[in-house]
Amino acid sequence: MSSSPPQDPSKPLNIAFMTSGGLAPCLASSIANLVKQYYFTSNLKFTVRLYKSGYKGILMGESVIVPNADLPSLVKIFSGMGGSPIGSSRVKLTNIADCVKRGYVKEGEDPLAVAAERLKFDGVDVLHTIGGDDTNTQAAQLSFYLKKGNYDLTVIGMPKTVDNDVYPIHQTLGAMTASFESAKFFKNIVNESSCSPRMLIIHECMGRHSGYLTAEAANQYTNFLKDSGSLSLPSADLQSSCYDIHAVYIPEVDIDIEAEGARLRRVMDQYDNVNVFLSEGAGVQDIINEKIAAGEDIEKDAFGHVRLESINPGAYFAKRLKELVGAEKVLIQKSGYFARSAPAGQFDRDLIQSCAEVAVKAAVNSQSGVVGEDEEDGNRFGVIAFERIKGGKPFDKTLSWFTEMMAEVEAHGAL
Repeated sequence: MSSSPPQDPSKPLNIAFMTSGGLAPCLASSIANLVKQYYFTSNLKFTVRLYKSGYKGILMGESVIVPNADLPSLVKIFSGMGGSPIGSSRVKLTNIADCVKRGYVKEGEDPLAVAAERLKFDGVDVLHTIGGDDTNTQAAQLSFYLKKGNYDLTVIGMPKTVDNDVYPIHQTLGAMTASFESAKFFKNIVNESSCSPRMLIIHECMGRHSGYLTAEAANQYTNFLKDSGSLSLPSADLQSSCYDIHAVYIPEVDIDIEAEGARLRRVMDQYDNVNVFLSEGAGVQDIINEKIAAGEDIEKDAFGHVRLESINPGAYFAKRLKELVGAEKVLIQKSGYFARSAPAGQFDRDLIQSCAEVAVKAAVNSQSGVVGEDEEDGNRFGVIAFERIKGGKPFDKTLSWFTEMMAEVEAHGAL
């Protein structure tokens, strides 16, 4: 955690906000809670600037200053909104070629320098970045760059991602709401099995490296079923198992597709349908290896991540499982955009509020870093140094609730 001399309370604090990366059910609510928290800070004068579309807005000089008289309305409106009302984008400031290609900087310009000069020109004292590990590591680069030029910018990150895969953050903003929304999505989709015999339904959830969202969505959906009581009606030969989850595939668990096919065929034969929860990152390396062996190119984004839409794990598993289980119809449904665009639920609203309280104190004390529950400090809220932030944290498949749920799932069709 880096710090500078505390802010002079007699001088208005110029605060800027930006959201970056993919959506999560926390972006608008985070801005609202931070602004509200600044109001609660005694004797603090401040102005609010909103950069449009993340780092793109900083590079292009696109921002708006919100009059103080309008801030109460901003808090009220943003608190219940999904998505990002100020826009978001995926921009890597250190990827010069990509920034030039997209027209964000001119040939020969350094995006870090352009962004830094814009923040200096706008007189920003505190920059709140609401994003994942990529967003916040880029924010750190900006902060370090400016300090070399003797410009003290306090950068405070809020950790959002539906994957909950940021080290050392215990719980990222928006992840729990997204899992609940994914479960709610499938609660409707599962009813499609009633209109076609031998139906294979694949519910594809987001999750490149981490199976958190898929696992927690399956857990939430299982809770829905338990709360609704038994759906069986023996006298009419109706069984609740057609609503159950029959397989959960995440990146952290190896998949024996042939063995799974044999098990799930028995499920299909008994219940006339199979329901699969699939993380988009499950089995991806196998798919990539097949494509490379076939001489196909693997598309990547500006951050070097494989473009999962070009891999299409849902289609891959649908093709393999359809034949193995003898499905007559396959339905692939992706809940990702539905889930990540939702407004924050109560769990995340409480988490955001706790983060906002720490973040504003850090801003007043000129402490840069990412606010969150530090797993290396007993999950206490604090300001975590940018150097400690990184992505790719796997889901803990040893959690008791997950192992118990998987035992129930795998019991379907077991010999």
